[in-house]
Amino acid sequence: MGEEPQSPYVVFGYGSLIFKPPPHTISQVPGYLKGFVRRFAQSSSDHRGTPENPGRVVTLVHIEDWDDFAGEDPFPEDDIVWGIAYTIDPTHEEEVRAYLDYREKDGYTVDMTDVYAIVNGKEQVVVPKVCMHTVYVGRKDNPSFVGAEPLDGLARHIWKSVGPSGKNKDYLYNLADAVRKLAPESYDSHLYALEERLRGLDAEAEREGFSANAS
Repeated sequence: MGEEPQSPYVVFGYGSLIFKPPPHTISQVPGYLKGFVRRFAQSSSDHRGTPENPGRVVTLVHIEDWDDFAGEDPFPEDDIVWGIAYTIDPTHEEEVRAYLDYREKDGYTVDMTDVYAIVNGKEQVVVPKVCMHTVYVGRKDNPSFVGAEPLDGLARHIWKSVGPSGKNKDYLYNLADAVRKLAPESYDSHLYALEERLRGLDAEAEREGFSANAS
């Protein structure tokens, strides 16, 4: 008997992987997850902040875990977590796994789940979890998980944070733009509410700078 074909390595991107895909991708499928919320609930001391001043990046949280932290969170649990499922070239699987494990090392845990999409007006699984489909999740017991924070304070923290990968606010803006482009159905009220507040902080800083220059 011949060997059974190896299941493809598929990774689901829901944060920076949407606008900065993993290397050696041979196909990609937009889709969404069930049973998770996407929140800026993970500190970032290695990409969008520093150990002294960690930024904030998104993580996926199981809904049953989020219930423990949702006191400051005014958003509905039924917001859909849209992202992209990337199939990796099998000849580079080990290399990409190592790359992603390092890239997502700051408190993330590997999990498995199905990816859904709307096909011909109906919901269906487009990537089943039997396909070695991997998603990086920030569990509540990891040291970088910060949980829910008041929105205005979170927005200001993101707006002023900077790390080796650049400004924290640029991460948020890139993610918001990417989510809008995924599908007409894609929406994330938490992400868009933060984006609106950051745009307001940009405008406020511009006005203050204009006033200072004018004087």
